[in-house]
Amino acid sequence: MGARVTRAFRNFNLENRAERELSRMKPSTAPKHPSTRSLLREQLSQHPEIKEEVSRKDNELLLLLKDVYVDSRDPVSSLPVKDGELQQKPKEFRLPIGHHLDKNVTDIPKGKISVVEALTLLNNHKLSPETWTAEKIAQEYYLELKDVNSLLKYFVTFEVKIFPPEDRKAIPSK
Repeated sequence: MGARVTRAFRNFNLENRAERELSRMKPSTAPKHPSTRSLLREQLSQHPEIKEEVSRKDNELLLLLKDVYVDSRDPVSSLPVKDGELQQKPKEFRLPIGHHLDKNVTDIPKGKISVVEALTLLNNHKLSPETWTAEKIAQEYYLELKDVNSLLKYFVTFEVKIFPPEDRKAIPSK
């Protein structure tokens, strides 16, 4: 539990903090004190290989750096931006089909169905598959044919069967 809280605080606003840190002015090195300059010169005169080591190019590292290539570009937005707001195109809606209108559902986007409609079309197809074909269902509910075929293939409605007990007589249903 504590790790989750810690991780949440650590990752909070991470991108903005990183951007702020990167855009901040980098501190320049402090000026060297005159006494330090003389010590540096003395060390370089005693050990000339240090100066050579610092200025030498390492070919292995240069080859590895040549293999690294980073190219970053901002992605081009496919949505047109108008006055700072994203412009949304209106969706097409349809009214629910059937006499079982749910009072909460007023309109359904084309290409989608409600749960009640899904159960109805599955039951209709189960009872009379000759009349309620996949093509007719797709046309009636504004769905794609491949989606309707998948729906009919992978979903079935429940069928409740009550078996009478073996030692009692079955009571006829009215």
